[in-house]
Amino acid sequence: MRKNSIKNTRINGEVQKELSTLISREIKDPRINPMTSVVHVEVAPDLKTAKVFISVLGDEESKKATLQGLRSAAAYMRGQLAKSLNLRNTPELTFVIDNSIEYGVHMSKLIDEVNKNIPDRPDQEDGMEEGDQRDH
Repeated sequence: MRKNSIKNTRINGEVQKELSTLISREIKDPRINPMTSVVHVEVAPDLKTAKVFISVLGDEESKKATLQGLRSAAAYMRGQLAKSLNLRNTPELTFVIDNSIEYGVHMSKLIDEVNKNIPDRPDQEDGMEEGDQRDH
């Protein structure tokens, strides 16, 4: 199976959906931040490993604690994946913090800040500039 094949893309989506459900509903580790989401999953073509990109809304301490909690629950989650997904191999899970959502929110705030500081242009009627005259 190739890395970007339709089958691999489908498996990535299924694993992502299952892990999202497991993390939000079944894992009761107090270290895991309730605002944790699975952003993306990359399952290797041989189905032996999966890189799970997670986003955690919170400070660095909360991110580290969540990562530790997820790593300690990885074996349980792998077992649950084996039960729910019919795969030849159940991938070993590796969790990685993904800051892309946080980065996007930060960039959006910066853009809003810049837009606040730009004075509004006076509205032009019918697209005419000052000094333009109409033929009647």
